[in-house]
Amino acid sequence: MLERLTLDGALNVLAAPASSARKRIGWKSLSGAVSLLIIAGAAIALYASLCNIDVRGVVAAVRAQPPSAVLLASGFAAAGYFMLTCYDVFALRAIGRNAIPYRVAAFASFASYTIGHNLGATVLTASIIRYRVYAPRGLRVPEIAAIAFITSLTYWLGTAAVLGVCMVSAPGAISALDRLPAPANRLLGLAILFALAGYFVWLLPTPRRIGTSHWQIAIPGPRAMLLQMAIASLDLVFVASAMYALLPRQPPLDFFHLLTVFVASLLLGVVSHAPGSLGVMEAAMFLGLPQFKKEALLASLLTFRFIYFILPVGMAMLLLGGRELRKGLGWVRAKPRTLPAFRVRTEDMRPPPAEKSRAQEGAHVEIAPREDM
Repeated sequence: MLERLTLDGALNVLAAPASSARKRIGWKSLSGAVSLLIIAGAAIALYASLCNIDVRGVVAAVRAQPPSAVLLASGFAAAGYFMLTCYDVFALRAIGRNAIPYRVAAFASFASYTIGHNLGATVLTASIIRYRVYAPRGLRVPEIAAIAFITSLTYWLGTAAVLGVCMVSAPGAISALDRLPAPANRLLGLAILFALAGYFVWLLPTPRRIGTSHWQIAIPGPRAMLLQMAIASLDLVFVASAMYALLPRQPPLDFFHLLTVFVASLLLGVVSHAPGSLGVMEAAMFLGLPQFKKEALLASLLTFRFIYFILPVGMAMLLLGGRELRKGLGWVRAKPRTLPAFRVRTEDMRPPPAEKSRAQEGAHVEIAPREDM
């Protein structure tokens, strides 16, 4: 019988990396300071951009948006969320759980991202949601923690790839944000791409592992790295296309210019830890796209936020609430599943009875994808 799915059990998802995280208080303090600095800067920039804005002009710009543009943006947003589900699908395959149905992985990815990112405390919120979804399928705490790590790695690899290519292709686009000349931005873009190439080479000799003595993960190999970058890059391109479809047609704007500013804006929002990147993304977009009228740009941003943030989080909360209700009524049955497609070595996943008290300290997990990945 599966363990009872309680809040305490869900919090155990964070037990594996928690012990090492507590040792990095200095880094956490620095991260918090950076987040506050970004939020403060975004608040100042947003106030400067909106203090003299014409509210009636914004309303008029929203009403003037062509329905075809809104539908096209919605389609691109849906495509982006489809690619988002591939994050969990890839992670499940990497840990040897590719027998988990796609609908389960898609729901876990969709709900954990939309709710976690929009409500804040993303690591805690997303981990609890994934635990509620995956635990009835037989996944243990270390495996769910591994999924969280691999999905994050996928996002950062894709973001680095897209940002690097954009900074090389359109180096002047981000100058309004980082205040650096175009040649310097091109050099930074090349540095990012060289770093990715170095990471690829680093993965070649033998399976690389990270973690502590209690919790280790074998990082997906070089071929899998290329797949990770493709998944996250397509996700970002689709979402940026949704924003591009909502922008005014005049003045004309090159897509790579928009993609560069948009990805940088999303990145600032993620680093700031602001719920839904609220305010941070908008401030960066105002700074990066000064050629548009403020009222028209704000109308586009408001429509985009509704399509990509507000509507999906409402759907996710309804779906998750309905699932929990059915579960409470006994309509959902736990079906543990295992899968031999990947070699997974889990030495401490299930401690013997004499050592059950140590389960909270983590587990030794090694993910070894197949060589044909």
